[in-house]
Parts: sequence; structure tokens; C-alpha cells
Amino acid sequence: MGTAQHFSITLPSDMADAIKSKVATGEYETEGDVIRDGLRTLMARDRAIDLWLDNEAGPAYDAIKADPTRAITVGEVRESLALELKKANPER
Repeated sequence: MGTAQHFSITLPSDMADAIKSKVATGEYETEGDVIRDGLRTLMARDRAIDLWLDNEAGPAYDAIKADPTRAITVGEVRESLALELKKANPER
């Protein structure tokens, strides 16, 4: 892990209880392990969002900006979703 820093944090009781429970059940060895794993998960989520923005959302925005006729209206989106829902649940 390299160098480490010590932090003192205050958490709401429900979060503190969740951390203690993870240690008590043996899922994690220490409270610090729980926090580290949570931060790793948060960082992975942030990376995934950045990749999505760079690879999908940004290019889609640029494409619509370059050719606005490619855009569809909110009504068209709702209509398409309603059709998909009806296909998935014909009795609805």
C-alpha cells in the first residue's frame, strides 16, 4: 500500500453499525478494511462513469450537436419505452 495516513472520522450510527457488523461476521478483518474496500468501490464507480462519459455520452452529444436531426423527442422516447414494456409484458 505504500505510505499510509491516519484519519479520524465521524459516521452516522447506522454506517458505524454496518462497518462493525462486517467485521463481527468475519467478512472483513478490520474496520479499516471495510472503509478501504468501500473507497476502492467508489473509485471504480467513478472510473466507470468517466469511461462512459468519454466513450458513450460525449460522442453521442457531439453527434447530436453536429446533426440535430438525429435527436428524438421525449415523446418518442416514451412511446418507444411503452412499446418495449408492452412486448415484455403483453398482459399489461
